[in-house]
Amino acid sequence: MLDTEKSSLVEDHSLQKDEPPQSPKHHPLWDFWGPIVFTLAIYFGIRTYLVEARYIPSGSMLPGLQVDDRLLIEKLTFRVRQPTRGEIVVFKSPYLFHPERKSFDLPSPFQCGLLSLPLINSIPGLAHPACDAYIKRVVGVPGDKVIVNVKGEVFVDGTRLKEPYVSASNYCSLNDIFSKTCPPIDVLVPEGHFLVLGDNRRNSMDSRYWSGGPFLPEHQIIGRAIWRFFPFNRIGMLRP
Repeated sequence: MLDTEKSSLVEDHSLQKDEPPQSPKHHPLWDFWGPIVFTLAIYFGIRTYLVEARYIPSGSMLPGLQVDDRLLIEKLTFRVRQPTRGEIVVFKSPYLFHPERKSFDLPSPFQCGLLSLPLINSIPGLAHPACDAYIKRVVGVPGDKVIVNVKGEVFVDGTRLKEPYVSASNYCSLNDIFSKTCPPIDVLVPEGHFLVLGDNRRNSMDSRYWSGGPFLPEHQIIGRAIWRFFPFNRIGMLRP
């Protein structure tokens, strides 16, 4: 009798061992929203600290960068060094760092972050100029004595800057000069600031036109343009 009971106990114990462990139950809301929150966190983390995609909305960087070109903007390099002459940089709107261009209804960083999302930024009427990012080329670094003449030619410390990325037709014409639409610059670039111009000197809202002064503060730079990934027939690295 005792042997039978012992045997039964052993069998019961072995059956309990063979039962698969139960997985913890998740809340149905977390099952739905969890992956979405995780994906958004990764997206914003990569976009904030590593790299983001941008497109060219205007002809200010012609001929090298065409309207609707898609670019990758890399954000790590300028954490360890300053931009150099010839590099293409993306930076925050002058509405944010020039008092004369600030308005009283500036959007918050959170609003600008939402407006930068691929689907939301295509909704008409939601865009705000203070949320726009600008793309230009560095022509002057701290300590440079820079002269930009009425044609848009650049001289650094008395020497003409070689700019193969600017075509002859994109310098200011005689009509532009006579109408004073291409103002000259003669400045010494201060520490922590840069001078930036569009490659299309005839049509670029750059350092020459900012009412608060011609200098771009270093801390307003988002990153540097390094790669064009669209259109497919012009994919490749962007070089100074």
